[in-house]
Amino acid sequence: MSVRPAWEVRENEGTTRWFEYRLVFEDGARIDALAVVGGGCVCLEEVRAQPALSLDDLAVLADWIEDSVAEACGPGAGPDGRGGQGRRARPAWPRGQEGRQLVAREYRAAQRDGADPILAVMGATGHSRRASLRLIGQARDAGLLSPRRARR
Repeated sequence: MSVRPAWEVRENEGTTRWFEYRLVFEDGARIDALAVVGGGCVCLEEVRAQPALSLDDLAVLADWIEDSVAEACGPGAGPDGRGGQGRRARPAWPRGQEGRQLVAREYRAAQRDGADPILAVMGATGHSRRASLRLIGQARDAGLLSPRRARR
């Protein structure tokens, strides 16, 4: 694995940085990515993978890149490359059965209150919509939430 700063643009009070990522696995699989960091967020600008990545693998890659950008920007740097809240503003969320139970509790509470359950899980976990949907699906698979209704 290698992370390399590609280039940096300073404009007014802000800085935008690009980082190149290369992961090469023992079986010959390879991932090349270009991430852009600026305005307090990290975005994947380009990803090339051989063999192709699934959507779940792409989500894991995005989380990994978000963490490694904070490291590449320097100690104590946030996603914008300046000092701040540490590596992530995301609250700690337990994994495994405990995490699935908490997801199910947030989901059901939002349903009871007439709120959007997906947004409730996103707010509680600090994860993106895609990651929150994955957590909700895991809670369903564990039998903690009722199965989805079929769309007609």
